[in-house]
Amino acid sequence: MPRFQAVLFDFFGTLTRPVQRGSGHRATAELLGCPPEDFVEVLDRSFYERACGRFGNAEATLRWVCEQAGVRPSEEALRAAVACRQRAIRADTRLRVDAVSTLRALRDRGMRTGVISDCTHELPLFLPELAVAPLLDVRIFSIQVGRCKPDPALYLAACARLGLPPRDCLYVGDGGSQELTGAQQAGLTAVRLAAPDLVDHLVFGVDSGWVGPALLTLGEVVGLIDSTPVTVHVAGQ
Repeated sequence: MPRFQAVLFDFFGTLTRPVQRGSGHRATAELLGCPPEDFVEVLDRSFYERACGRFGNAEATLRWVCEQAGVRPSEEALRAAVACRQRAIRADTRLRVDAVSTLRALRDRGMRTGVISDCTHELPLFLPELAVAPLLDVRIFSIQVGRCKPDPALYLAACARLGLPPRDCLYVGDGGSQELTGAQQAGLTAVRLAAPDLVDHLVFGVDSGWVGPALLTLGEVVGLIDSTPVTVHVAGQ
């Protein structure tokens, strides 16, 4: 029997290719009457508060963002901007080419799988449309839990839904939000996805002190489960 019974993944930058904000975010700002640069500045500095749902639903959150930028859009503009932002984030989200095959290979080996993501209101709405959705046994979203990584509550919630102790779960992430340290402190084993393309990834709270194992491709996770020889690279080298 393999050492692990489940593999839990970060979403953005791990199951997906690197994320950068596309043109849809400028369109969202324009609908709100907000200078795009001011809009992005507020989004960046408030990510964790927004990802914990601190300001309410998607419409209330955009209203708060606008207030910080000094603008007061109409309710109609807010509703239009919520829909625009949903489309923008969906457009920014592109699965890695090996995401589906990796998840399928793990499930073929009897592994349970799941995702733990620091995210705002949009991801829970469109993830069911993605090809990885049927291959995920659990989905833990910060916006629903009310906490962000590295809070142990997210990892333990995933383990609880799987009915497994943390020691039986492997966590894979790109290292944002101090997620690897958080997973380890919650009792999981953690590995970093150090794919070369992540140099262009929009990320907050990088786990810069992580010195554990790292993989260059998502597919290498399958090798870890199989206990076959794989090249394990030390992060930062």
